Amino acid sequence: MLEFKELSKTYDDGTEALKRVSFDVQDGEFLVIIGLSGSGKSTLLRCTNRLIDPTSGRIVWNGVDIAALPPKELRPVRRRIGMVFQHFNLVKRLSVMNNVLSGRLGYTDNWSSMTYRFSKEDRDNAMKSLERVGLTAQAFKRASELSGGQQQRVGIARALMQEPEIILADEPVASLDPVLAHTILGYLERLNREDKITVICSLHYLDLVQRYATRVIGLRDGEVVYRGTGEDIRRMTDAEFKEIYGEEAERVSAGPASVQGGAL
Repeated sequence: MLEFKELSKTYDDGTEALKRVSFDVQDGEFLVIIGLSGSGKSTLLRCTNRLIDPTSGRIVWNGVDIAALPPKELRPVRRRIGMVFQHFNLVKRLSVMNNVLSGRLGYTDNWSSMTYRFSKEDRDNAMKSLERVGLTAQAFKRASELSGGQQQRVGIARALMQEPEIILADEPVASLDPVLAHTILGYLERLNREDKITVICSLHYLDLVQRYATRVIGLRDGEVVYRGTGEDIRRMTDAEFKEIYGEEAERVSAGPASVQGGAL
């Protein structure tokens, strides 16, 4: 189990991105974080694997406080937490295969990682990871030659190479059209169900939330203002909706799937 306990983050400019955030994530959940841009979603995910350090509070995973770990003890924890980024974070000049293999950097020595000298086992596993996201035919193309949806699938394959117990997905479909969004979330759902990988994903569209989430946390101005399930999203009241998105937010239809402009 992953536990956030009174987690806060204040940036150097004084912005309070997280304010005493507390909630649990059960093993095997597909937890979705919702909220407007600037609500703290990305900060929360990046604190989880210490891409940024929280100001105060605890992040306890299987009894270990990630937030308190010194750098030497942090590396083996990060190995087990994969991350999928909104803008893919691929090295565009490298091949798809080498981008996927970079998911093993936490397991190799510095020289091997710098020269991309990976074992046959790692290369075989990289191909299997690409097979799981339907990209074996693209393995030796430059990453820059791929479409946005394909690049995000490379990002998932790269995360899979870490043999993760948790995958953090930071608005992974924000730059994709609705059809591709379902494709990407479908791959994450499959890893969640088949491999029992816990997924923590930030999303904008409520129709996607209610389709994929087992549980939902809503953030507003760095604070938890909503807790529910994907099914609860279908029954979200106007009061709950405005508590998350503000009094000026409007739904574009009678259902709770979206707001004015379509995105949240």
